[in-house]
Amino acid sequence: MGEIKVSPDYNWFRSTVPLKKIIVDDDDSKIWSLYDAGPRNIRCPLIFLPPVSGTADVFFRQILALTGWGYRVIALQYPVYWDHLEFCDGFRKLLDHLQLDKIHLFGASLGGFLAQKFAEYTHKSPRVHSLILCNSFSDTSIFNQTWTANSFWLMPSFMLKKIVLGNFSSGPVDPMMADAIDFMVDRLESLGQSELASRLTLNCQNSYVEPHKIRDIPVTIMDIHLLQFHGTKYAAIDPSMVSAEELEVQKGNLGISQEEQ
Repeated sequence: MGEIKVSPDYNWFRSTVPLKKIIVDDDDSKIWSLYDAGPRNIRCPLIFLPPVSGTADVFFRQILALTGWGYRVIALQYPVYWDHLEFCDGFRKLLDHLQLDKIHLFGASLGGFLAQKFAEYTHKSPRVHSLILCNSFSDTSIFNQTWTANSFWLMPSFMLKKIVLGNFSSGPVDPMMADAIDFMVDRLESLGQSELASRLTLNCQNSYVEPHKIRDIPVTIMDIHLLQFHGTKYAAIDPSMVSAEELEVQKGNLGISQEEQ
């Protein structure tokens, strides 16, 4: 139990990548927590948004792996927001604070929905160059909880945690999956009542993504997604980490013309 939390990789991550706390709203209680790793000269980084039960450090393995390849990666933990517009406005202020005009967004579950809503929110002046969605959704009505969304703030913490834990696998799983579930449960325990209530509200509040507002944004799976931007100003990786031979192969495989490079 709890193998990930005491693993050398996790301890190395926590000891080498500082957790930053940033306030961008007038309300000082709204604090963004983030890990920013990799080359600071990269101006179009990959940003991770966690699920309801997640904190910024649930992406520590992705951060360690991707920064090792030269990518700049930022993992976020959002403050308490009670509607999608409020979240999008706060996230825009955070990007302005970090001086990031364009970003690649990876979102897991709720994080993926919020990533899409932010892309929709900024479609007239795009800030999202690409989306990577993991186990996400585009319409909150699938949860059949829109009628209770405005009551989560009244519920005690133990009840909110019970709702979230109900979505975790309870059957037999392999040891690696069991460790991952234990780690997510541990992260869930670190979240306060208002954090959980606000996330569940965002997860179930009546809303959907307007597809015509994000139709021009590339969306694909993680393992090949970022390759298409190598050699462009939107690359999230240090150019020195990509060999000329590798770039040529990628250009051929992905159909990227020489003019676009």
